[in-house]
Amino acid sequence: MTKTALVTGATSGIGKATAQILAKNNYKIILCGRREDRLNDLEKELSEFTEVHTLSFDVRDKKAVFESINSVPEAFAKIDVLINNAGNAHGLDPIQNGDLDDWDAMIDINVKGLLYVSKAIIPQMIERKSGHIINIGSIAGKEVYPNGNVYCASKHAVDALSQAMRMDLNPYGIRVGAIHPGAVETEFSEVRFKGDTEKAANVYKGFEPLHPEDIADIIHFVVSRPYHVNIADLMVLPTAQAAATILKRD
Repeated sequence: MTKTALVTGATSGIGKATAQILAKNNYKIILCGRREDRLNDLEKELSEFTEVHTLSFDVRDKKAVFESINSVPEAFAKIDVLINNAGNAHGLDPIQNGDLDDWDAMIDINVKGLLYVSKAIIPQMIERKSGHIINIGSIAGKEVYPNGNVYCASKHAVDALSQAMRMDLNPYGIRVGAIHPGAVETEFSEVRFKGDTEKAANVYKGFEPLHPEDIADIIHFVVSRPYHVNIADLMVLPTAQAAATILKRD
C-alpha cells in the first residue's frame, strides 16, 4: 500500500532531496514550503514518479500551519510519515551581540514550527495507532560551539522534543526518530550569513561536506525499516568532521 509522506522545508537542501528519493520509492508526497515557485517546479518534477500535493505556508505561522494541513485533499489525508525538516540558522554572534530578530526566527522556526506541524498531524496518527515522525536536528543539538548559542539551544530543544515525543507516543505505536547531521552543504550557511555567498562557501572549503542526498538516503533507509524497528537517534558527520569545530581541511 502506498504511504504518504509530508516534508517541511521541501524547497531546498535536505527537504528537497528527501522528497525526491521518497517520490522515486513510491511514496505520495506533500511538499511544504514558503517559496511557491520552487514548490511548483518540484511538484512538476516529482509528478513523473508519484502523486504530489503542495502546501505553501511558513511553519512560524500557527494559523497557516493548521489551515494548510487541514486543507489536504482526501487522497493525501492519511499522513504516514512526517519529516520535520524546516529549520534555519540566523547569525553567528557571541550572545552579548546577538540580534533579537535572529533569535526569534530560530526559536520560531526550529522549535515552535516543528511543534505546530507535529500537533496538526499527530492526532490522526494516534487515531490509527501508527505513524512515523522524523525530526531533523543537528550536531548543534548534541554539543555547543562558540557563537552558536541560540541556534544550538534550538537544536538541543529538537533533540529533547524527539526523546519526549517518543515517550509520549509510545502507547500508540508511533515511531519517532531524530537525525542529526554535521556539516551539510546546502543554503544553510547563506541564510546564516545573510546572503554572503563567499562567507558561506568558506564554511565548506578544504574538505568534502555531506550532501543533501546523503541525508535523504539515510532518511529513506530509516522510514523503510520493518515497523518493529525504530532508528531513534542518529548523528551523521562527513568523514572530515570529528566534532562541530574539529574539521580536517586540506
